[in-house]
Order: sequence, then structure tokens, then C-alpha cells
Amino acid sequence: MSYYAAEGTVGNPAANIGIFALFVAVTMVVVIRASRNTSTAADYFTGGRGFSGPQNGIAIAGDYLSAASFLGIAGAIAVYGYDGFLYSIGFLVAWLVALLLVAEMLRNTGKFTMADVLSFRLKQGPVRTAAALSTLTVSLFYLLAQMAGAGGLVALLLDIQSRAGQSLVIAVVGILMIVYVLVGGMKGTTWVQIIKAVLLIAGAGLMTVLVFSKFGFNLSEILGAAQSKVSEATTTGVASRDVLAPGAQYGGSEMSKLNFLSLGLALVLGTAGLPHVLMRFYTVPTAKEARRSVVWAIALIGAFYLFTLVLGYGAAAIVGPDKILGAAGGQNSAAPLLAFELGGVLLLGIISAVAFATILAVVAGLTITASASFAHDIYAGVIKRGKVDEFKQVRVSRITAVVIGLLAIGLGILANGQNIAFLVALAFAVAAAANLPTILFSLFWKRFNTTGALYSMYGGLISTIVLIVFSPAVSGSSTSMLKTMDFAWFPLSNPGIVSIPLAFALGVIGTFVGGDSEDPAKAAEMEVRSLTGVGAEKAVVH
Repeated sequence: MSYYAAEGTVGNPAANIGIFALFVAVTMVVVIRASRNTSTAADYFTGGRGFSGPQNGIAIAGDYLSAASFLGIAGAIAVYGYDGFLYSIGFLVAWLVALLLVAEMLRNTGKFTMADVLSFRLKQGPVRTAAALSTLTVSLFYLLAQMAGAGGLVALLLDIQSRAGQSLVIAVVGILMIVYVLVGGMKGTTWVQIIKAVLLIAGAGLMTVLVFSKFGFNLSEILGAAQSKVSEATTTGVASRDVLAPGAQYGGSEMSKLNFLSLGLALVLGTAGLPHVLMRFYTVPTAKEARRSVVWAIALIGAFYLFTLVLGYGAAAIVGPDKILGAAGGQNSAAPLLAFELGGVLLLGIISAVAFATILAVVAGLTITASASFAHDIYAGVIKRGKVDEFKQVRVSRITAVVIGLLAIGLGILANGQNIAFLVALAFAVAAAANLPTILFSLFWKRFNTTGALYSMYGGLISTIVLIVFSPAVSGSSTSMLKTMDFAWFPLSNPGIVSIPLAFALGVIGTFVGGDSEDPAKAAEMEVRSLTGVGAEKAVVH
């Protein structure tokens, strides 16, 4: 049960790719069937608002439980223990912010995209442009993480050691994603998300039961075995870690603890600003179904993140950090290696296909969100000022999907090898700074105006990106994207603790500096609609 090929691959590459090909074939059939009913812009962008709360809840879980959740978090817990579990806690707690503050009100106010809400009572052109740019930026960061996950996973499964080979695989994933979006639109993408969510949660649940059965269904035994295995590790710096207490990754210096706080802030506040998650609230027919879908999503996501705790410590106990860090995929290979130890080639093939499906489904969801935002907000709302037919809007969206897909392939090749949970945390930091303050001010502050929105969105977006570019995440350390360069002057890897409060402050400053007063009738209409849902179906570009 512990057969590893000489080059560091795991299991049987032919079996791994066969199971994955079967998944692609099945989901492609589903997407093509769903596309037969895609005739209008509403069908393409929101699935015709035809999904029930439970269906949409499962799809939200599918959208949210990305490769970072499965591969990145399991790896972070296996190597760093308690500190790695922060990702699970942050991602889950974030849903409370989304449920309590934005889900229902957003569904009531908008039509297709986040910008519908932000520009409802503000000036259309500038606010839609800012919201679309923010959406495209968050989507690209998130796509970066998924593509990096694809490269690492395939390196492990198919014994592709060369950078060029991994880059080719990333390109194949990108092309498949573009096909899903072009053919199926939101309806096809949603069904892929539902299938993937069921498979992912079931697969993680099965592995959790198998890990427990190895240790007599005793969590203490798993934790003790994990600490023992870490203590015996020969990899530099690993053996000295206490993976059952805080501080293995973010302990030590005050700066490290500040990084920990910054990461937590980005994770908790980022979800309520993620455009591809917010767009899911428009695929249900009523506000009540939007609420139901979030409750379903929280239940499924909560169960999954409890599984990651067992899978992470189980990987540390059964596989060991030496083998994980020595594998082709690095930290991201913890879950596949654990699957191989638990169930051999068959379980590894199934879990790997599920992980690959996870990447495919999430990138498809991100791509349709980004392309819909460009087509609906910039093309229809700003360039054409609302005077455009639905077919042109959908055509522009499809062209944009191809462009975004190609860009994501290029950036994914650059980010190959990075820990994907960390890369997703950067996307969360952008979403939390650029989107969340403006969403909350738009929904809850009557005096908020266009200047405040632009200050907050552009200020949050620019400050976050600048701080990321000049942080240790990009250059200046052994774990940076550009290992040979050093232009880092910002000490934190995640800028959330600086950029998020700054974006809130800029929103307030801009509102008082701008002095442009908004239409009181529009403000009143937005308040009534957001709270009651009256008139939500007639939301239009105006």
C-alpha cells in the first residue's frame, strides 16, 4: 500500500487520468444538456433564476470549496498543524458575515452582478467601471490559485516533473474551463458545481472515516501520532514544531503574529466581497430561497472544514511531513498522498479526480463571473449606456471568458508551486478591501455617495495590490513567487490589516469630501427593495 514510483509520483498515472477523463466526459454531457435551455441573458448569467435554495446552497459550497480548501488547507494542517487550521476557521466564520449582512439584501437589490447593487443609487458609469475592475482583479487572483493547484496535483499524479510539462497541463485545464463557460453558461456551470460539491464532500467524508478507523475512532490518538511523526521528521525546521499549539507558522516575532492577524481579517471579511459567491445569490427566484441557500452552504462547508482537520492531522500521522514536502506537489500533495495510503490506486484516482474537478468547476464559476461583469457592467452599462440587446451582451461575455481564460493560464504557469491556500487568501484580501466597504456603505448608509464609493473601491484595490507586489509573497524570501529577486519593503505577506481599514476610511472621507448628493427617491427605493425584495425582478440598467 505504500508503492511510490521512482520519480516521486503516486499510484498509477493511467488510472489517475482515466478516472479524471470519465468525470470530464460526464460533466460535459451535463453542461451540453443544460445549454439547450440557455436562450436569454438571464439564462446565461443567472441560470434563469431557476435553482432552489438547497440546489443553490450545494452549488455555493461547490464554488467556495476550491482546491485551496481541499489541497491547500489539508497540506497546511499536515505541515503546520494548528496554524494551518486558521484557514478552515476563517473561511467558515466568514459565512456568518455573508449571511447576516449581505446575502438577502444583495439578492433583493440586484439583477446579475455586484455592480447592480453598488450603482443602484450612485452614478452608473464610474461605479460600474470600478466594480467591474475589482471583480476582474479578484477573479484573476482566485484563478491564479486554482491553476497553481492544477500544476502541483498533476505533477504528483502523472509523474510530470518538468516545468514545461506542468505548464502544458495548466493550459489544458484553462481550455477545458473556457469550454464549460462558453457552452453551458451559469446553468451548466451550476450543475458542474453541484456534482463536484457532492463528490468532494463525500470523498472527504470517506477519507475522514478511514483515518478515524485507523486510530480506533479516537481524535486524541490521531493528534498524538501526528505530533510524534513531526518530531521524527528530518526536514529542516519541521522536527522542532509543536503542531498541536499555535505558533508553528506564525509564532515567534511580533511581525509574524501581526501577519497571522492580517490573514485572519482577510479570510473573515473577504467572503462577503467575493463576486463569484455574491453572483450565486441571483440564481434563486426569491429572497427566502437566497437565505435557504446560505444555510445549506454553511452546513455543508462547516462539515467539510471539520473533515479537513482530521485529514490534515491524519496526513501528518500516516504520511508524515517529510514525504509530503518531498513530493512533486509539496504541501498541496498531502490529501492525495493520504488517499493513496488509505485506499491505494483506486481511492487516490477518485480523490485526485475530485480535486481536479474542484479546480475545473471553480475556475469555470470564476470565469463566468468575471466575463458577466465585463459584459453587463462595462459593455452594456458604461459603453452602451443600457442600449444593447441581450444576445450582444452574451456574445461579449463569451469573448471576455476566452480572454480571461488565456490570461489565467499565463498567470497560473507563473504561480505554479505556490501554496494555494495562501494564494486564495490574497484574493480574499482584495475582495475584503475593494468590495466589502462599498457594499456595506451602499446598503446601510444613506449619506454614502459616488465619490465615497470610488475612493473606497479604487483605494482598497490599489493599496492591496501595491502592498502584495512589494510584500514577501512576491519577492525577497525562499517561499516567494520570484525567489531570485528582492524588492519587498512591506513586511506582511497578507496586507488585509492595512488595506481593509484604509478602504473603510477612504469611503467615509470620500463621502464627506465629494459633497455630491444622491437622489433621495433612489435611496428610499433601494432601502425598501433590499429589505423586502419588492421590485427585485425589475432591476435594470438605468
